[in-house]
Amino acid sequence: MAVLEEDPAPVPAADSTSGASDDEITVEETSFVHTEPPQDGTAPPVVTSDMEVLNDKVKKQVIKEGHGKKPSRFATCFVHYRAWVQGSSHKFEDTWQEQHPIELVLGKEKKEMTGLGIGVSNMRSGERALLHVNWELGYGKEGSFSFPNVPPMADLVYEVELIGFDDVKEGKARSDMTVEERIEAADRRKIEGNEYFKEKKFEEAMQQYEMAIAYMGDDFMFQLFGKYRDMALAVKNPCHLNMAACLIKLKRFDEAIAQCTIVLSEDENNVKALFRRGKARAELGQTESAREDFLKAKKYSPEDKEIQRELRSLAEQDKALYQKQKELYKGLFGPRPEPKPKASNFLVLFWRWLVSLIGYLVKLFKRKDE
Repeated sequence: MAVLEEDPAPVPAADSTSGASDDEITVEETSFVHTEPPQDGTAPPVVTSDMEVLNDKVKKQVIKEGHGKKPSRFATCFVHYRAWVQGSSHKFEDTWQEQHPIELVLGKEKKEMTGLGIGVSNMRSGERALLHVNWELGYGKEGSFSFPNVPPMADLVYEVELIGFDDVKEGKARSDMTVEERIEAADRRKIEGNEYFKEKKFEEAMQQYEMAIAYMGDDFMFQLFGKYRDMALAVKNPCHLNMAACLIKLKRFDEAIAQCTIVLSEDENNVKALFRRGKARAELGQTESAREDFLKAKKYSPEDKEIQRELRSLAEQDKALYQKQKELYKGLFGPRPEPKPKASNFLVLFWRWLVSLIGYLVKLFKRKDE
């Protein structure tokens, strides 16, 4: 059963125990939702859905349907995307790989993102789509200085996911917010994500957590010290841990490991991060690494029954593997052959017989002489 505990006031730092802490999800279920694995992103995905003409320079094909309404003008949108030059397999940008979604204020985007903005404005939260953008709404006649592989007059292809958006009037960007406003906005998203998690809507929950994390980008965190940094981490770290819980549910174990590792880079003794990373590693068959995580978690939470159970499970797996290997080798080489008695040498037997015969004859002649 998934248990959730909430405290409306931010705490200075994330709880390091493996029990339910402020704003963090404790997962005890073992069932998982099966989803289609993400594509590797080396080339634009092959999409068979109908082409929707948004205008004469932007077209869209839906990869995955979204939910809710579409963002309005000046909405602050959070998106992930990959970008290619049309007709080329060369990918020149990938926010998924960088693990940082971008913020796009519709109607205020950079000139080279005009086509991307038009596409995003016609998407719903959670929707993933393929956008075909004419060069005039991309990098134009001169191409890109930042991406030399984008030549002049290059048509573009985007694989885009709209994580979510804030429909704020006049579009207040993160950079225009105070520290308190950004932390508050992130905390709102985290709470919404927790509600989705309770409903077992793991994809929707992750969208909310990812939006919350987007308010806490590296550039923002780098500027924070003291109580403000503690306040931000008290929201940011639970979001990473809750994303890891969702990803484990969705059997996306590599991504879950990455989320836990982000938390451990800030708090190397975080028991929840160690435990969940251990779970994900165990599912991937990385037994030794998983055991290392569980043992370290046990060091800081020695009475935790979940940790003890996982360590026992690993020990049982090791024992079962040993028995299996033992049986395999036994069957491979067969039973050890019984030692055979050495064949007696014929000459040795003959010589012994001859000596015995001569001895007998000698005794016989002696008796006659007497």
